[in-house]
Amino acid sequence: MNEEKLPEGKLSPLSLKKNILTYTGALKPELLVGPAVGEDAAVIKWPEGKYLVFSSDPIVGASIGAGKLLVRINSNDIASKGADPEYLVVTLILPPSMGEEGAAQIMREIHNECLLQNIAIAGGHTEFNSEYDRPVISAAMIGTADRVLRASDIQTGDLVIITKHIAIEGMSIIATDRPDLLSSFMSEEEIEKMRSWSDEISVLNESKAVRKVAKFMHDPTEGGFMGGVKEISLLCGLEVLIDQNSLPIDPLTRRASEKLKFNPLNLIASGSLIVVVAKKDLPEAQKSLRDSGIEFTVVGTIGEKIKSEMPEFEEELWRLLKMEKIDEQ
Repeated sequence: MNEEKLPEGKLSPLSLKKNILTYTGALKPELLVGPAVGEDAAVIKWPEGKYLVFSSDPIVGASIGAGKLLVRINSNDIASKGADPEYLVVTLILPPSMGEEGAAQIMREIHNECLLQNIAIAGGHTEFNSEYDRPVISAAMIGTADRVLRASDIQTGDLVIITKHIAIEGMSIIATDRPDLLSSFMSEEEIEKMRSWSDEISVLNESKAVRKVAKFMHDPTEGGFMGGVKEISLLCGLEVLIDQNSLPIDPLTRRASEKLKFNPLNLIASGSLIVVVAKKDLPEAQKSLRDSGIEFTVVGTIGEKIKSEMPEFEEELWRLLKMEKIDEQ
């Protein structure tokens, strides 16, 4: 019996054209040289009067829907700087067991999300490597902005807004990859609702709504909401005073945190955007968010200079994904 030979190394030119280069995201005339067999780099004609915004992020915690998530987390970093995501470069290092169709599936997810956000795939690298038993996917993204948001512009008395609710990404990953952790105290409908939160992970719309008045914006990822708050505090050198009673935590997230004994404020929180605005600009920010149909909460203020550093906030997701199922007594 002959075993099928698994792929190893870079894809052949034919396979690359069929499974990877078919998926190029949005078409942009400014992309003068894009992805093609034999091309080493992209060439982009840059618009005058725009700032270049650059970011890079991998996907390490999710498996199902990882391609879509890859685009959204990189887009969120760009959006948090008040910019529009424009170009994406993708690196896929895949276990040979995934095969060419597995590579094509990830690229289809990336392509479809890029179409939704008007992002062009400018290039990348794809290979099969037997050193890995799970896909390793990473991307770099370029965006364009009309102004620069700097943490150094934050001042005492500014206000802190959080959009949507806390721990959107973390709870959607748990509901998708470890529903067994939830099944003893949640219905299938409730678990499915949390899975659907993956559709809320993009913060591009809220960025567009408030970018004209925002002093600073931040996408809270690993370390959760409180990790994001600490990062802002360290950047601006000022205390960030949070009203714990005002924080928007969905009842499903709260129930899961009580049953599984984790802190939702330390669970990876992409999908929410932390926005700092001057007090005088709060009404305009609120109106813009309401007009865009985006839920938001004013959760704190910027205080005086840091007197003592905030504690470290350890990400909860990795422990939860490795947790054994808890049977309800």
